[in-house]
Amino acid sequence: MDAAPGPRDADVRSTPGQAAKAKSQVPVWREGLAWSVLSVDYQRILEALADRHRLRQGPLTCEELATLFGLDAVPAKVEALRSKAKRLVARGWLAERQPGRPGLRGHCSVRRLLQRRRSRAVAG
Repeated sequence: MDAAPGPRDADVRSTPGQAAKAKSQVPVWREGLAWSVLSVDYQRILEALADRHRLRQGPLTCEELATLFGLDAVPAKVEALRSKAKRLVARGWLAERQPGRPGLRGHCSVRRLLQRRRSRAVAG
């Protein structure tokens, strides 16, 4: 007796774009790509570093980022932030001019951050 086809039998096809999107949380930076494509955690790192840049302060260590975000600077939390920062560096969103101290790249401008904040204030 033939059973009715179930979800496991369905012909599932994904386009290459869908597969890459599902696997990649941080897209490679390219001109015109907005911060909003990143998850909130990654945006938060960019905003913290943009604030430091705007105030003409240097980049932060991941321990300092953890403290800034109100997290305990325990190894698990610091390593989670370090992993996210390294991913942002690897994908072109941040630069690491000093080892262990990620900072903004030229294209991640403070001007864009301020525009983003203004648009959120108007929308909210």
